[in-house]
Amino acid sequence: MTDILIMILSTIGAIFILVAAFGILKMPDFYSRLSVTIKAATLGIGCILMAVAMYFSEFSVTTKTIAIIFFLFITSPVSGYLIGKVAYINGTKLWKNTIIDEMNKDEDSFCTTVKDQEEEEKKIN
Repeated sequence: MTDILIMILSTIGAIFILVAAFGILKMPDFYSRLSVTIKAATLGIGCILMAVAMYFSEFSVTTKTIAIIFFLFITSPVSGYLIGKVAYINGTKLWKNTIIDEMNKDEDSFCTTVKDQEEEEKKIN
């Protein structure tokens, strides 16, 4: 029974990682690619690590894989958010059919500083 669960978790993990790979190819802009990659790859690696913890049913291996899963699920969304925010601040273009741009009017995010600087440079030149 454990072997079947290990195979299922490994397969689900591989499918999530495959979805992340297709997402990199099919998504229209950087932000969509980043979102798909962070979510799908995190879930895929988490499933594979759960399968590893079940396969090597030793205490030391299980605690290490649980710690890796915990830190992966904590750090991946934060790093994805920060990478996206830095890309937005640096002027990475949104997809032409993007409807909502929440960072444009956010005063606390300092996202308007680069745009304001670019507008001031255009006015000077």
